[in-house]
Amino acid sequence: MLQTIRDAWKVPEIRKKMIFTLLMLVVYRIGANIPVPFVDRAYIAKLLSHGQSSLFGFLDLMAGGAVSRFTIFAANIYPYITASIVLQLLTIAIPSLEALSKEGETGRKKIAKYTRYLSVVLALVTALGYVYGAFSKAVLANGFLENLVVVLSIVAGSCFLIWIGELITERGIGNGISLIIFAGIVSRFPADIFRSAAAVVAGRASVVFLILFIIIALAIVVFVVTLNEGERRIPVQYAKRVVGRKMYGGQSTHIPIKVLMSGVMPIIFANSIMAMPQTIALFRPNSGFAAFVTKWFSPGGNWLGISIYSALTIILIVFFTFFYTTIQFNTVEYSKNLQQNGGFIPGIRPGRSTSDYLSRTVNRLVFPGGIALSILAVLPYFLTKSSGMSFNFGGTSMIIVVGVILETGRVIEQQMLMRHYRGFLK
Repeated sequence: MLQTIRDAWKVPEIRKKMIFTLLMLVVYRIGANIPVPFVDRAYIAKLLSHGQSSLFGFLDLMAGGAVSRFTIFAANIYPYITASIVLQLLTIAIPSLEALSKEGETGRKKIAKYTRYLSVVLALVTALGYVYGAFSKAVLANGFLENLVVVLSIVAGSCFLIWIGELITERGIGNGISLIIFAGIVSRFPADIFRSAAAVVAGRASVVFLILFIIIALAIVVFVVTLNEGERRIPVQYAKRVVGRKMYGGQSTHIPIKVLMSGVMPIIFANSIMAMPQTIALFRPNSGFAAFVTKWFSPGGNWLGISIYSALTIILIVFFTFFYTTIQFNTVEYSKNLQQNGGFIPGIRPGRSTSDYLSRTVNRLVFPGGIALSILAVLPYFLTKSSGMSFNFGGTSMIIVVGVILETGRVIEQQMLMRHYRGFLK
């Protein structure tokens, strides 16, 4: 991967995209430190460290500390992710949206526009929950206009972040949304490492648990790399055909089916869904519902609460893994394309038999991969509860970081390959 990055840096076109991506991430990190006006950030930091850290800890981790510092990016990119989930699920349920999704680039642009509109609405709901709910005592604004400035600052910050993410996807390298979440998580690593080491030195945590966390973190890295790189190659044979005086086809190739075609998006989507009850609890932070969510529906609750939270997270990760794989790899369309081009899988009849065979193969690969990935994501919750250490760079965050790095490296390789073919054709 490092060699690929060095080679890509030597290509002016790809180097410009890489520099653009880095600059956009720098802009994101600068914005993540711009405070919202009329807010007592010291009170919020105290509030999060005494009693509501379990409720907002994950949101703050993914936002790179923007929630605890209450910056303009406090809502982060999650309104956009939630809106994307809703629109994609509605695409299956509503025939008009399904027809729109099949219209190619035009339909994709319309759905993207609807996603942005819904993102603004969800960002507004989140901002109102912050200002008039969870952090209402920290808001020092007087009157409607000052409160409006606070709300609009959060909404505008989220919209700006969505714009940056789409710019990175369009003009940079990799998926902009994933890279923004990646940058937010990585920015917390130094502070988390220092905090964990200080806890061990002060005797508040065991050295054994620290070593265990490090081993688990390394194991997650190895396992995620193995899952992302693992694939099954299904052999394909193309029949010979004569066109004029020339013979075409007859070659053998294969269909590479990845164990995790969907990458890290199922984990991001699953955690967005699991964060919804916490977002709803923002409006009444001292209510019975907020206490219920904290105790029974968060990774910082009691043992039964962690178990319920983990079980639902596993179910959602597996569901979104299947959901995204179905979207990316349509077995019916794939079998039709094979048949139209004279291709077939040895021992399998063309048409429906090929489609069924591909579906069975994909399901056998995706299901155990999704289960393994989801178990790795929730395992650190139980270790954190056992050790009493707040060690955030484990489980979900490590999987996202490693997955985004691998996906970005793969995108760079594809850019290099496309450039090679363009140069060859010229």
